[in-house]
Amino acid sequence: MSFDLATRLAERRAAQLFRQRPLLESPQGPLVQVDGRQLLAFCSNDYLGLANHPQVIEAWRAGAARWGVGGGASHLVIGHSTPHHELEEALAAFTGRARALLFSTGYMANLGAVTALVGRDDTVLEDRLNHASLLDAGLLSGARFSRYLHNDAVSLANRLRKANGNTLVVTDGVFSMDGDLADLPALCAEARRANAWVMVDDAHGFGPLGATGGGIVEQFGLGPEDVQVLVGTFGKAFGTAGAFVAGSEELIETLVQFARPYIYTTSQPPALACATLKSLELLRSEHWRREHLAVLIKRFREGAQAIGLELMDSATPIQPILIGDSGRAIQLSQMLRERGLLVTAIRPPTVPAGSARLRVTLSAAHSLEQLELLLEALAECWPLVEEGVSYA
Repeated sequence: MSFDLATRLAERRAAQLFRQRPLLESPQGPLVQVDGRQLLAFCSNDYLGLANHPQVIEAWRAGAARWGVGGGASHLVIGHSTPHHELEEALAAFTGRARALLFSTGYMANLGAVTALVGRDDTVLEDRLNHASLLDAGLLSGARFSRYLHNDAVSLANRLRKANGNTLVVTDGVFSMDGDLADLPALCAEARRANAWVMVDDAHGFGPLGATGGGIVEQFGLGPEDVQVLVGTFGKAFGTAGAFVAGSEELIETLVQFARPYIYTTSQPPALACATLKSLELLRSEHWRREHLAVLIKRFREGAQAIGLELMDSATPIQPILIGDSGRAIQLSQMLRERGLLVTAIRPPTVPAGSARLRVTLSAAHSLEQLELLLEALAECWPLVEEGVSYA
């Protein structure tokens, strides 16, 4: 019996769920060249506009000249270079933790942290809408795994009462498909009462949130005693690539000893750490980026609501337009693209069935004039989608 891959792919096409990769032929930025055409993009996670920043590029170039272009080995063999160490120290200071540990990707950071901390006789409790990497980590840990209702502290409390062994509560800081914030004060309070630890993946919070860009933990005024395991990624607001886990001395040393995705992979290029050090400096010092982003978010929500679009409860750069039907979401995305605007339609299984959406993401690199172009196009296209006007 052979694998019937053709049927699986055909079924996905028929359900309007087939995914395709647009070919980016330019650097990240508001104006991009995609599939041979210049488009105004509102779908990148480059929230602070640092992915193509000249100083970050120069830091990478200088790092490559000094350190070469490859890590060479795992951190525990001979791949832990001075730039890696300096970046870890800077991240520890930035997050107010004793130590930080670099990972090559956010997926690896989440998988490494969860599986190193809990096992067969323990419990992992996760938000139902957590990122796939967090859910996979919980399942692969071998611990008793349960998902509480989205952002519901009462639901979490009920599950905490049934928990066994070491208990880890895991949540996104900003939920990547909805843009809403985890109710960390309430979740942390329930975890504290149950003597459980809290792990937060703040991939989308670092940069846009907090007085200095320190993310959701800074925004809520929480500390290491509230969130014991703090994860961040560099591929969003930092504009580079990779990830980190920050926490106590004992936590980080435990990950060094037991986190398989850390132990058994080559370190990221040292030059990449040099670039991320520069982007961290810009993230902390150039407050105007967060301020301009806040202006864009406010204007988009006002304009979209005036058009009659259904938005989700988000004060972040992630501004989903809820459509519901996958076909209509694709139609609206295609109509915008025809007008020179790139906004991605997000469909199941990435989001729950019946909740297809256009995921608008804003960047400090966008101008108000560019945002107005998006709102004008939405005002023109949305009534046609509502009326069921066909588009070919």
